[in-house]
Amino acid sequence: MNTLRTAMLLAVMTALFMGVGYLLGGSGGMMIALVIAAGTNLFSYWNADRMVLAMNRAVEVDEKTAPDYFSIVRDLAQRAGLPMPRVYLIDNPQPNAFATGRNPEHAAVAATTGLLQRLSHEEVAGVMAHELAHVQHRDTLTMTIVATLAGAISMLGNFAFFLGGNRNNNGAGILGVLAAMIVAPFAAMIVQMAVSRTREYAADRRGAEITGRPLWLASALAKIASGAEAIRNPDAERNPATAHLFIINPLHGERMDSLFSTHPATENRIAALKEMADEMSRTGATAARRSDSTPKAPAGRPQADDDSMSGPWGKADGSNAETEEPAGSAVPKPNPWGRNPTGPKGPWS
Repeated sequence: MNTLRTAMLLAVMTALFMGVGYLLGGSGGMMIALVIAAGTNLFSYWNADRMVLAMNRAVEVDEKTAPDYFSIVRDLAQRAGLPMPRVYLIDNPQPNAFATGRNPEHAAVAATTGLLQRLSHEEVAGVMAHELAHVQHRDTLTMTIVATLAGAISMLGNFAFFLGGNRNNNGAGILGVLAAMIVAPFAAMIVQMAVSRTREYAADRRGAEITGRPLWLASALAKIASGAEAIRNPDAERNPATAHLFIINPLHGERMDSLFSTHPATENRIAALKEMADEMSRTGATAARRSDSTPKAPAGRPQADDDSMSGPWGKADGSNAETEEPAGSAVPKPNPWGRNPTGPKGPWS
């Protein structure tokens, strides 16, 4: 299903690209646009992740340069049954994160220094679980390629300022130029927005399932949204076609939950996560009542090892052996999570 969806989106973006070429240069321009689109698709498949990381000046880190951050991603990847992705850090005060890569075996996750400085350990885990959910759903390839093609279509629209229409080879004249300048980039933007919005809710839910704590991500989203409004991200502003990759829109003035927003409203996403936490709490309470009525194992027979399915944030079903809180109900700890004060420092220190 994901492969078919990706192919359909690429077909739509390629058709838009060819349409712009026709409006600018007639049938000849359409054929040139087709060749460019095919080359862009191939280049994007193999290199789009590196392009996005370079645009945001991301630096790859490991367990020596960012031990806590790297450990969070590693543990979550194991919990989700995913290969270990490459881990990147972006020296930017705006709290944000994204994932990229053509498949889970060639994936990368990136977080800003602002995210690590402003969020608690649990909230960082919630965010990175969300990004790993995009990797698991194979959203990263589609989102990255659409970002590349949308940027290319917008670039062709900008070329319309200089190229003009060519009436002699079946172009659409000045009306075609205006359409190439306005309509095509706008259509590409709508496709790009639809790609992001339909995937964010699914990634929120899957990320919450990975940690077993929906409220960790809910709390993180509130902090990230607040920080994104207050702090500008110059790299994202210079490359707006990549905005839909981030967990929260890094651009200013994008809050409405409508066709013209790259992300669903943060309030709606938080409400969905809180509802999920309530569902998990009710399910956990029901399971606890059933376990109380389960007969004990006979003397001498070993009990099942509950810890065998546990992770660093509780058991696989979302319960926590230490606190005995209902699944999904735990609120992130208020203490700020930061770098290892005694460990090696990275290039952002």
